[in-house]
Amino acid sequence: MEKKIMLGNEAIARGAYEAGVKVSAAYPGTPSTEISENMALYDDIYAEWSPNEKVATEVAIGASISGVRAMASMKHVGVNVASDPLYTISYSGVNGGLVLVAADDPGLYSSQNEQDTRCVARAALVPVLEPSDSQEAKDFVKFAYELSERYDTPVIVRTTTRLAHSQGAVTLEERIEPEDKPYKRDPGKYVMMPANAIGRHVYVEQRMKAMAEDGCAFPINHAEYNDPSIGFITSGIPYQYVKEACPNASVLKLGMVHPLPRRLIEEFASKVEKLYIFEELEPVIEEQVKSWGIEAIGKEIFTVQGEYSANMIREKVLHEPVEVKAPAQVPARPPILCPGCPHRSVYSVLRRLNIHAAGDIGCYTLGAVPPLNVIDTTICMGSSISTLHGMEKAKGKEYIKNWVAVIGDSTFMHTGVNSLMNMAYNQGTGTVIILDNSTTGMTGHQDHAATGKTLKGEIVPAISIYHLCKAMGISHVIEVDAFDTQKLEQTVKEEVARDAVSVIIAQSPCVLLKGNVFPYKCRPVKEACKKCGLCLKLGCPALTMEKDGGIAIDDTMCNGCGLCMQICKFSAIERVEKK
Repeated sequence: MEKKIMLGNEAIARGAYEAGVKVSAAYPGTPSTEISENMALYDDIYAEWSPNEKVATEVAIGASISGVRAMASMKHVGVNVASDPLYTISYSGVNGGLVLVAADDPGLYSSQNEQDTRCVARAALVPVLEPSDSQEAKDFVKFAYELSERYDTPVIVRTTTRLAHSQGAVTLEERIEPEDKPYKRDPGKYVMMPANAIGRHVYVEQRMKAMAEDGCAFPINHAEYNDPSIGFITSGIPYQYVKEACPNASVLKLGMVHPLPRRLIEEFASKVEKLYIFEELEPVIEEQVKSWGIEAIGKEIFTVQGEYSANMIREKVLHEPVEVKAPAQVPARPPILCPGCPHRSVYSVLRRLNIHAAGDIGCYTLGAVPPLNVIDTTICMGSSISTLHGMEKAKGKEYIKNWVAVIGDSTFMHTGVNSLMNMAYNQGTGTVIILDNSTTGMTGHQDHAATGKTLKGEIVPAISIYHLCKAMGISHVIEVDAFDTQKLEQTVKEEVARDAVSVIIAQSPCVLLKGNVFPYKCRPVKEACKKCGLCLKLGCPALTMEKDGGIAIDDTMCNGCGLCMQICKFSAIERVEKK
């Protein structure tokens, strides 16, 4: 019974280990990434990075059908990608326990929207558990497998950024080894053609009703009766804010937020004088509770946007003055690409050529902000190529002569492959630049199918992006060193002028990858500097302007990529060997 301080994500992985999970699949996405990275540390679990969340979910489904406990984990927008198999496996049910971990992002710390996974779960008829600290993160995962097998259902464990990346004490227990469940051929259960799905839908509705009733006695749903004048219904991290701001209030803490234990809620509501529903994002609990004729206060005073806090309760419920301290007066630090990032080199060329870019999800999305100002659109994973294709089909070939699509290597393997296939198949025109930095950079350098290394660290054959593009029948596929700006500029000019699909693979490893050795540094040649400021337009944080208008290069930040040296027209920057 050892105790250990764990991140919420680390505790989720521990819970899966203790529950006897044998297969884990995921695609990296903040705030869920560390779940799979910790899964890979357990020899008893097969853990993989899948190309995308749909594939990861299908891998976990296959493992479940074969009779073992399995998990798929992803961030909230990944649930959209996984929704196709998720909606159907809800009908099919499981054999071995099946859990999907969905990490929502209230506050938009690293996401393009604030969607609430509970809304997806309600539509998909899948139960949802929501832990409020690291210990519960571990325990709820174990309980989720019990529910999954007891009720023949996949179960979603919903977390948020605050839980995923905060730490708490966790009591460790031994791993259980549940016997593999025998596989029995059952087309009526696992083959979801219409005739079979009709019967399964009836089963699923009955299952949800049974869980709602049984949930009244689940240990993860419990009432804490104190001062009856005020009561809260809450779950997850908001429970911690309620306990901080109103320690003497009565609280109904829901560990299962879908389906809701109606009888338990009605009983709690009858015992408090004033009832508040405190839930981040959408009024999922509130709308159901009010539909039962229960008076409660929720989104009338609490926002549907961003993270909640204890101060929100102090201000809105207790009507206490909340002192808002002025933030420290420090210079603004907008997000920016790292010194030596190969994406900056590509964007410098596109900017010089006055070319617009349909963008995608990754570090390179920062090409949308000053001083680069190249990215015009970012929708979702893999969307850049499809967006460019749509523009061409709407406005014609000439319209996109000053447009390209940019996409990272990991994102290309995620869903960009399909988009490029569509462009080639439907006889589109357009230039796609694959920013190949040999990793999944934005989420912390995870490998993918084109890097030649698995999540478990095994060396495997790397899928060639070049040959993949050629296999689609694309004639013009060019590999270019991302820092060879002269060749890159010439290549971009040639390819955007074509009346065909073309692909430029701009290659250079992420500057932060382990093992990268930088033999050079750049330094200014002050007597040659004309103080034109052209090099500063690259937005490299290693370069700054001095009081006299000249430039300085921070030796501790510079990686010697030489981009500033190539941009300077007066040989006022030189590259020297690192001492």
